Amino acid sequence: MFGQVGIWQILILAVVILVLFGRGRISEMMGDFGKGISSFKKGMSEDDTSKDSAKAQIESPAKDASETKTSDKSEASN
Repeated sequence: MFGQVGIWQILILAVVILVLFGRGRISEMMGDFGKGISSFKKGMSEDDTSKDSAKAQIESPAKDASETKTSDKSEASN
């Protein structure tokens, strides 16, 4: 049934789509599609930069276990 789609079938289909939607509506849909793609690319690049900046941050050294035990005891006695 759909084995041989020729140029005439494609042209007829294009004319029907133009009649149904109109030229302005089709161009509006394509513009929205382009905005969606650019927004997606922008979001992906922002995600990559946030991961890179998170890796670049230096964490403070952890407290020594003996320091936390002595501070806990002094707080408990007060």
